[in-house]
Amino acid sequence: LIHFIKRLYSEVINTMKSDSTQNLTSLRKLMKNPQFVAEPLAAYIVPSCDAHNSEYLADVDMRRQFISGFTGSAGSAVITKSQALLWTDGRYYLQAQKEMDSNWILMKDGLPSVPKLIDWLAKNLEPGSHVGIDPLLISSSNWKLWSEKLGSVGSHLTALDHNLIDLVWKEDRQNPQPRRPENPVFPLEIDFTGCPWQTKVERVRKELKENSCEAIIFSALDDVAWLLNLRGSDIAYNPVFFSYCAITLKEVVLFVAPGQVDESMKLSLSSIDMGESVQIRDYEKVKEYIATLGEEPIKIWFPNTSSQGLVSLVPSQKCLIKLSPVAEMKAIKNETEMKGFENCHIRDSAALIQYFAWLQNNISSGQVTEISGADVLEGYRKEQEHFIGLSFPSISGAGPNGAIIHYRPKPESDRTLTTEEMYLIDSGAQYKDGTTDVTRTLHFGIPSEYEKECFTRVLKGMIQLAMAIFPDKCTGNRLDTLARMHLWSVGLDYGHGTGHGVGSFLNVHEGPSGISFRHNPNDPGVQEGMIFSDEPGYYENGKFGIRLETLVKVVPAQTKYNSGLSMLTFAPITLVPIQQKLIDPKLLTHEETEWLNSYHQLCRDRVGPLLKDDGKKDALEWLYRETQPIG
Repeated sequence: LIHFIKRLYSEVINTMKSDSTQNLTSLRKLMKNPQFVAEPLAAYIVPSCDAHNSEYLADVDMRRQFISGFTGSAGSAVITKSQALLWTDGRYYLQAQKEMDSNWILMKDGLPSVPKLIDWLAKNLEPGSHVGIDPLLISSSNWKLWSEKLGSVGSHLTALDHNLIDLVWKEDRQNPQPRRPENPVFPLEIDFTGCPWQTKVERVRKELKENSCEAIIFSALDDVAWLLNLRGSDIAYNPVFFSYCAITLKEVVLFVAPGQVDESMKLSLSSIDMGESVQIRDYEKVKEYIATLGEEPIKIWFPNTSSQGLVSLVPSQKCLIKLSPVAEMKAIKNETEMKGFENCHIRDSAALIQYFAWLQNNISSGQVTEISGADVLEGYRKEQEHFIGLSFPSISGAGPNGAIIHYRPKPESDRTLTTEEMYLIDSGAQYKDGTTDVTRTLHFGIPSEYEKECFTRVLKGMIQLAMAIFPDKCTGNRLDTLARMHLWSVGLDYGHGTGHGVGSFLNVHEGPSGISFRHNPNDPGVQEGMIFSDEPGYYENGKFGIRLETLVKVVPAQTKYNSGLSMLTFAPITLVPIQQKLIDPKLLTHEETEWLNSYHQLCRDRVGPLLKDDGKKDALEWLYRETQPIG
């Protein structure tokens, strides 16, 4: 029976893989076709980003997914004459193995034994090799580093005029490449932004002058949306739209598809008092504008995520490559944005508590699956004020599926929720007043002592980071260890970062700061007003996954001594209880127990009244039961 189940499982997994043979064959022909390449390519790089260096993509830009079959949000592919390799990080090892066919080799990025993509190319290609890439899909910073690395071994990084994946995709009649979306763009009211776009533009111009520049080109979609108080829906789950924005000392120019411009948008970008208005030009004209600007005797600031395809339009001596000034501005929430975050998290937490109460009453029916459960949760969120949509596809994983860090249930993998396994649900929503992202792990039966120990050690890590006191502008990689040390002490760990920034009704993953073991040279440090996730985890392949994610805001810390240092700490925004049956109280210190009891009281105080007013009796009872003091 066990042999039969394993064979059946293997057959199911194989049906999940797409056959990449024909597409790889077509790509390799293009790699030596003189119509598209000046010199035959020894390798072609397929990054996972778009021309705006976005993490999440519109369907039209999912080139790496098209060629490899891997659907994760991070990773880069390399295709040589005889091999196809995919680099991705620890969040996606299991997923990539399940999704890619036998043509592909998985390179587990982050493991000490696995070389970086560019190092592998430099070592494995013959001297004089040409490596092709679409210059719009690589930042100018990476272009410089990769060119130098390949040049050191006599090879060349080559910018191509045509994206070869697009050419292959164009010929795929069964799976044609979608059109680029041009969905409506709408202004976000001052009640939610807390600051007019004109004020933001003046802040940018001040930065320009301080950096001896006369112009800046924004290509990151969330930079443009935040800067001009506009939102869209061109990329699923991310309220952004395809655009560029140029700011000079004299003008502001927005590049967007003409079909996305309506009267409300024009009005929002105009000044009633005859002040400055934003010029609107065609999205396709941005290169022409930059090239013309580059002919003037001025210095132009390109944020360091800008593509080589844009930066190369301007002589290098006229370019400043530096972190976007808007990246830090939008990371530090203003008073209105912070209040919106707090309010939307009360409502969002109420939706999650309703879902958990519903699960408690329905899981034993055997009719609840990963997909149907996530749909029920989305239904509760839709009932909340200012709801726009989800902030990412819900990661709803039961038992072994929970061990796949960024698992997304599909019909062929949809697992029934039972009282015999742990259940991990990582989900979030977009509201006009903020963005949510929360993970809880639950067990609706009797967890094992080992599961309780692992869960409690993850909880200890979450609490230790939440309680941390640290200097202003301390970088995130100095805090990451706090969330891992209680796992490390027993030989356990997790393969992802501990925290990321979150946008204000924007991208659920927002830079430039983060909390991770990886060094981030662009991290300006943790500052008051920023918002981060606090999300340690532990994943046992084939058995279960545990993650606890709570969003926290950065606030001033009260310390015993005042030495003149500005000290900071975190305060929770997410208000969803930690399931108590999975906690081993003996493993918690007195300080950790006090923090947990205080947090649970906060959940009661802030979410309880909303559930009571809405008549959600079952949810209110679940909230009170799961927030009883322990210890």
